[in-house]
Amino acid sequence: MPKSPPRIAVILPCYNEEPAIRATVLAFQQALPSATIVVYDNASTDRTRDVAHEAGALVRGEMRRGKGNVIRRAFADLDADIYLVADGDGTYDASVAPRLVHLLVDDSLDMVVGTRIHSEKEAYRAGHVAGNWFFNQVVARLFDKGLSDIFSGYRVLSRRFVKSFPCMSEGFEIEAEMSIHALQLRMPVREVPTHYSKRVAGTASKLNTWRDGFRILRHVLRLQRLHRPRQFFGSLGLATILLALLLAIPIFSTFLHSGQVPRFPTAILAMGMVLLGSLVSFVGLILESSSQLALETKRLSYLTMASPAEFEQPAEAQTPRATGTAR
Repeated sequence: MPKSPPRIAVILPCYNEEPAIRATVLAFQQALPSATIVVYDNASTDRTRDVAHEAGALVRGEMRRGKGNVIRRAFADLDADIYLVADGDGTYDASVAPRLVHLLVDDSLDMVVGTRIHSEKEAYRAGHVAGNWFFNQVVARLFDKGLSDIFSGYRVLSRRFVKSFPCMSEGFEIEAEMSIHALQLRMPVREVPTHYSKRVAGTASKLNTWRDGFRILRHVLRLQRLHRPRQFFGSLGLATILLALLLAIPIFSTFLHSGQVPRFPTAILAMGMVLLGSLVSFVGLILESSSQLALETKRLSYLTMASPAEFEQPAEAQTPRATGTAR
């Protein structure tokens, strides 16, 4: 049976990117002429929507602020075989997009991540570099394996990745959630170094280092609680028991020397903490069964869809079909 060309959708989330969006749309049109460029305007207050439309992009809107809300809407609306996600600020190198797409098809991958390599100091703030390294380490330890750049917004995704991805994020934690989804289902993933440029003059980053950093950490821990409850609750239970043992050391020491237990409140507290820690650990064991069932359901949903290997190289790709009406 002959292979058919894939339909490619390029998704560009935007919020107040009027100075950069035209050049970004044109760059991806030149790199992937057979793809449909879809700009999702996230309630911009400037002319982002009009400029994107004039540049030839299909423009849609998502009124709920946050990149995660935009990606969730785009994945639900667009019906394609290959999805390319980038930012509308012109920081990602559109010229490598064909290479990323071809790699996805050639090696039958589910996600290709364009890891960011920058030579301009203005492109990547020091706080963001440190935060990215920190979260890479956290995810690698919580989920056994990680990526070198889990926050890269430049990704090429297969249809079976997108349609099995239960996006729960609202903001910039979306990239971490996509990375964890791939790790959880043990999907074939590849990372490719790509050039990362500074933002176009007149635009500003919407990422707040501390506010969004805490929000991302909270979301990563939430995903660990949902997907690895035995690890999450077991760690809490063990920490509670160890703290109880520390409180009990002076009590045991006094008892061995005098044969008396003068600190009844501390002894009762330590005993209660041991019981609580044991109970929390037991809850993790119970929830592990539900987590395993949810994982198996997602895996079965993932396996019902075609592998990228079933498509030919997208030299003459068709355009994706979008459901609903563009706003």
